[in-house]
Amino acid sequence: MSNYHIKHLEEYFQVYRKSVRNPESFWEEVAEEHFHWRKRWNSVLEWDFTTPEIKWFDGAELNITENCIDRHLRIRGDKTAIIFEPNDPKEAAEHITYTQLHERVCKFANVLKDQGVKKGDRVVVYLPMIPELAISILACARIGAVHSVVFAGFSSTALATRINDCGAKIVLTSDGSYRGNKTIDLKGIVDDALEQCPGVDTVLVKKRTGEKVEMKAGRDQWIEPLLDKAYSDCVPEIVDAEHPLFILYTSGSTGRPKGMVHTTGGYMVYTAYTFKNVFQYREEDVYWCTADIGWITGHSYIVYGPLANGATTVMFEGVPSYPDHGRFWEVVEKHKVTQFYTAPTAIRALAKKDLDFVTKYDLSSLKVLGTVGEPINEEAWHWYNDHVGNKKCPIVDTWWQTETGGILISPIPFSTPTKPTYATLPMPGIQPALMDENGKEIKGNQVDGRLCIKFPWPSIARTIWGDHKRYRDTYFAAFEGMYFTGDGALRDEVGYYRITGRVDDVIIVSGHNLGTAPIEDAINEHPAVAESAIVGFPHDIKGNALYGFVILKETGEGRNRENLEKEINQLITEHIGPIAKLDKIQFVEGLPKTRSGKIMRRILRKIASKDTDNLGDTSTLLNPEVVEGIIKESK
Repeated sequence: MSNYHIKHLEEYFQVYRKSVRNPESFWEEVAEEHFHWRKRWNSVLEWDFTTPEIKWFDGAELNITENCIDRHLRIRGDKTAIIFEPNDPKEAAEHITYTQLHERVCKFANVLKDQGVKKGDRVVVYLPMIPELAISILACARIGAVHSVVFAGFSSTALATRINDCGAKIVLTSDGSYRGNKTIDLKGIVDDALEQCPGVDTVLVKKRTGEKVEMKAGRDQWIEPLLDKAYSDCVPEIVDAEHPLFILYTSGSTGRPKGMVHTTGGYMVYTAYTFKNVFQYREEDVYWCTADIGWITGHSYIVYGPLANGATTVMFEGVPSYPDHGRFWEVVEKHKVTQFYTAPTAIRALAKKDLDFVTKYDLSSLKVLGTVGEPINEEAWHWYNDHVGNKKCPIVDTWWQTETGGILISPIPFSTPTKPTYATLPMPGIQPALMDENGKEIKGNQVDGRLCIKFPWPSIARTIWGDHKRYRDTYFAAFEGMYFTGDGALRDEVGYYRITGRVDDVIIVSGHNLGTAPIEDAINEHPAVAESAIVGFPHDIKGNALYGFVILKETGEGRNRENLEKEINQLITEHIGPIAKLDKIQFVEGLPKTRSGKIMRRILRKIASKDTDNLGDTSTLLNPEVVEGIIKESK
């Protein structure tokens, strides 16, 4: 059916028109023909963006692992489901077939059941990019438990916050992880976190590095002997389509992280559909997304989307620069990768290195290249197109969010003509709108505004765990009857969309959304710091980097500034993780504030970006003289 696999531009327009004229019949057709349901739905869609409440395939019953694994066993049992490529290229890659994946997921699911995990219980997963990360989340889904993966680069404080917020009683981790030439003590980080988590009574530990770790009696167990004894079949728990599949935390512009709740049926349908089309996946292809499963990209486009299509998906433990900057291309050649999906940050970093790192490898297997996490700049786009794709692989510059569950705007390869820096056209079923500051929709082309979506799609997050009011206030309060993405966008003369960046206090650094408030909270804990403000500024490789303006208390005035900078970044690392460290710190006498006491970050952004010729209207500032001092000191 062409609805499910679009092959040319005319077909895209036909399918898109159908999907927006009658979204319910469109998604019903996709769901009916391509997935295994235990019980059919009573209604395709019920929604109200004011409450907000969204239900897709309400009343339907299914298990997502039957769709990702079991239904492939008869015809694809011997096909590789997951290729595990370890951090060290000297360690052999592991090929896991669908039959083997089924057995390993069932065994893991039975271990979780033996530990008392039941349908609806939350399981926090803090694992490196090893097969057990994918296997454990599928095992949770097998028994109806709700997985919450925490990226294994987050600090113990960040981990503890997430464990406590979702109320998990069990944590899955490993003795350690490899990252390039470093070994990281994951178990030690978990132990530190659990000092703040009285609700956790079980920790299952996977051996990876062989480092000696402390095992707490009565709480910690090695998982290998439990898996060895576990039964290799597990009857899937049948759940409602709206049953929570996972909680994934994303940075908020204020306060604590937001636990986005994704449910089962709609998420499955949408991630599978977008995977098939955005990557034009064919049966013999080998697909590789370089993300970590700790982020939404890994959930949707390493695990659920590919496996629901019976694909072969690569899981990569390493980093693009180890043992040298040719590592990505070595893996592409080794596994004959056909679709390659990575972040612009990685492309920019690799583009700065000698071209020999690319040219010595055979990349002729590649058919489609993708980017994710932030808009790709033109220079990086051309380097990627010329040197990696050899000008024959379309680049899909995908725009989406943790909250959206799947890709919303993207070219469809071999159908949509690409344009550097543009995410191009909406996926079928997606109805974007650009809004002005007064809440009016801006019609026509060659316009820019705030990007909203008018109509629900199947993989939209349903709520924030434990805080539905915050969900409503964050996404549905700004523009009535619309989902507000928090991003600005422009629409060109042919209707292509280009994402222009966040319009709130979230900064995208190396593709990671970082809220300014939690970072400022961490800085302000330093005994010498009185107040701080964080903004983003352009960076050659990361896209944006973080710039901190810091006011010291009198006690801190005489301190060595270099030591203070190190201590501030150490605090950020402890509270959030190294990804949030500041590239620049400027100690200032004061911060520009409005009369109501709000920091005017717009001005700080201009100073950080060295764009001080036109600061805009400063008449509302309580202390305009502060600005001149900051500019003078920043030079």
